[in-house]
Amino acid sequence: MIEVVCNTRLGKKVRVKCNTDDTIGDLKKLIAAQTGTCGNKIILKKWYTIFKDHVSLGDYEIHDGMNLELYYQ
Repeated sequence: MIEVVCNTRLGKKVRVKCNTDDTIGDLKKLIAAQTGTCGNKIILKKWYTIFKDHVSLGDYEIHDGMNLELYYQ
């Protein structure tokens, strides 16, 4: 289990526990459950890289304690 921290543009931090073999889509569903927003409106970025829903966290080399940027579309 790893913990990923997502920062919104408004300064809110969301901490989510997940596995490295989970996909980005699974992570978005967990974030949506905590924030109360719709999962398909969430965009996760790291610098200028937009993460695709079907790729796993391990493939993107997302590790424990990593910070991601959380945007809404």
